[in-house]
Amino acid sequence: MEEVVLEQIIIYGTAIALCAITVYYYFAKQKRVSLETVKKVAIAKEEGLYEPVSLHPYIDLNVCIGVAACVKECPEKDIIGIVDGIATLINTSNCIGHGACFHACPVEAISLRIGTETRGVELPHVSENFETNTKGIYIAGELGGMGLIKNSVEQGQQAIDNIVRNKKPSKENVIDVVIIGAGPAGISATLAAKKHKLTSVTLEQDSLGGTVYTFPRSKIVMTAPMDLPLYGKAKLYDTSKDELLQLWKKVIAEHQLTIHEHTKVEKITPLKDETFNVVTAQGDEYICNNVLIAIGRRGSPRKLNVPGEDSEKVAYRLLEPEQISGKKIVVVGGGDSAVESAMLLKDQNEVILSYRKDKFSRIKPKNKEKIEEALSNKSLKAIFNSNLVSIEKDSILIKVAGEDQPKRLENDQIYIFAGGEMPTKFLQNAGIKIEKRYAHVVKKHN
Repeated sequence: MEEVVLEQIIIYGTAIALCAITVYYYFAKQKRVSLETVKKVAIAKEEGLYEPVSLHPYIDLNVCIGVAACVKECPEKDIIGIVDGIATLINTSNCIGHGACFHACPVEAISLRIGTETRGVELPHVSENFETNTKGIYIAGELGGMGLIKNSVEQGQQAIDNIVRNKKPSKENVIDVVIIGAGPAGISATLAAKKHKLTSVTLEQDSLGGTVYTFPRSKIVMTAPMDLPLYGKAKLYDTSKDELLQLWKKVIAEHQLTIHEHTKVEKITPLKDETFNVVTAQGDEYICNNVLIAIGRRGSPRKLNVPGEDSEKVAYRLLEPEQISGKKIVVVGGGDSAVESAMLLKDQNEVILSYRKDKFSRIKPKNKEKIEEALSNKSLKAIFNSNLVSIEKDSILIKVAGEDQPKRLENDQIYIFAGGEMPTKFLQNAGIKIEKRYAHVVKKHN
């Protein structure tokens, strides 16, 4: 009997010891993870990557239970981490709003927001059906606050579905819908319009390739396939921009869509008979019953307004860098787009990066590491605290802080990455209300 009791004591004691060891290692691991995350947050704050710049997750600390499902499901690196058993944001400005964390959280502790409590973001007034306060004008995609490819595709289709439900009587020489923009939302809307046998025209201010290449990542990462009208499911789990461009071209060719490229819309004028007059920069006019605006929030590239900026050698985005060689190039800007473009050009060209501040900020850690290495080995040059003064045929003038006279540099090509200007005036002229939202919760349309 005593032997049985002793054996049970040993078994229970061993079990308790194993549990204690397991708990010890669990908490030790949790502490190690917390310390690593705290260090990452500190680095993110130092590098200017902690504050969000677009759509981002907001974590309700009173609801979060720290299971880390959000961390595991996020396709990006170090956007969310765990500190003391609670989720926390790290490199928030690198978030591009996949929404995977939002869906993964088992207790709905995460919402998607635009802007913060202190930094407001201007957004157009858009209803649940994507219609603005100007009846008959719709907005889908990034301009309305949801810039993901899958979301934009869904919104373009849903906006057209709503136009069909509220279809106005056909009139002679009046188009059912003019679609402005040929990104994910615009192409989806064009397909949906053809599916529903609507008359439509799609206008794109850039080239189709230019639209694709403005996406903020070299790889397009998605958490689920997107469903394109007429085409079916398209899987883009780890797709390059070139592969996405080929998909767009395939879809357009298969369904014989017409995209009017290099056609910028200057004005949308509501008419008395509840139609609209859409006027392009080329002077073309389209009378239509509805307008779907599917352009990005950046609108047109922000210009520096310096003499000579209308020169042919000035560009605002970099396409096909491998075909550019033997040139003296100045890249203006200090963000990721400027740094990445300078890095792509430096091996075959003489590149100078001009930046108005005294150091790089708000750029991705990998970009910072690469640019610092390039500056160290002198494969490119950076001029900090500098501003472009004027652009001439074979040279430019750059003013450096603290120096009396501008520097003249021989130059063949200039790339300007000064961000973009939200088309606020364009929207307001069409009667669309613009509101500044603080920590605005974005509802994901299904």
